[in-house]
Amino acid sequence: MRRPTLAVVAQAAGVSLKTASRVLNGEPNVASATRERVQDAAASLGFRRNAVAADLARGGLSRLVGFITGDLANEFYSALASGIERELREHGLQLLTASSDEDPDREASLTGELIERRVGALIVTPAGADQSALRSEIAAGLPVVVVDRPAAGMDVDTVVIDNRGGTRSAVAHLLAHGHRRIGFVGDEPHLWTYQERSAEFLAAMAEAGVPDAQRLVRSGAHDAAAARGLALELLGAPEPPTAILAANNRATVGTLQALRDTPGGADVAVVGFDDFELADLLGITVVAYDAVEMGRRAAELAVARSADPDRTVEQVVLPTRVVTRGSGERPPR
Repeated sequence: MRRPTLAVVAQAAGVSLKTASRVLNGEPNVASATRERVQDAAASLGFRRNAVAADLARGGLSRLVGFITGDLANEFYSALASGIERELREHGLQLLTASSDEDPDREASLTGELIERRVGALIVTPAGADQSALRSEIAAGLPVVVVDRPAAGMDVDTVVIDNRGGTRSAVAHLLAHGHRRIGFVGDEPHLWTYQERSAEFLAAMAEAGVPDAQRLVRSGAHDAAAARGLALELLGAPEPPTAILAANNRATVGTLQALRDTPGGADVAVVGFDDFELADLLGITVVAYDAVEMGRRAAELAVARSADPDRTVEQVVLPTRVVTRGSGERPPR
């Protein structure tokens, strides 16, 4: 059965379409008897107001805020979305989420689709280096916030974590426990977070006087299966690492699988970048931060930009910390 339209409600109440619209949109200057008649007709017919259409009809934007995430299956992005949604709810806004699967072309397509829906603001985790699809919309006044990674060549509100500081702390932690051969298992090379973390890893190792640390760096660990293969490659080397820094939560899971399948793997120290479910029960030392707070801050900036388009652009960098649980404190064997 089709949902009744506004025209059907107007006909049942014996009023014009314009009058029915004014009543159901809560506008003033409608006679009490007319208002009651329209409301009764709407209730009896099961009419539901289309809030998005009503907002657009008045020339405004919808109450929807779009969020283009990297990978909804990753609990990090789920935490981000949770933080965004909680903050938006406080302002009477709703979240519409889509996943780019880290594909820049898909990100551009999703950007266009969300803009066609006239979202009131857009929050994006950039998948690539080109965000040109956003430029004209930003110029036209669409509030845009990027989260987790900056937008190349664009001055927009941004929320990231201290990737370099977190990486440096993790390397220092492993060095302090006697490790020199430290492996690095990271995400796709084109991602800004990988570039930041891998560059700081190499810098910290060089400062510690560790030669040729690059030979123990592996990239492409976007999922646990790929990370497992990369970690096994490191562990099968003539001089395998005595410790591994896994540079995202999926890389950590894959690395743990590789260690499980490698003789003597239980002796290899592990520090994971990103906390993850059950890491505390498994005793995994991690570089942690508040992903929900990241999302909340991004939503907060989107709301603020909507209210004041000319406000100063903000760059928010959230702190990280090393949480010791045992796996990163094993000495080299």
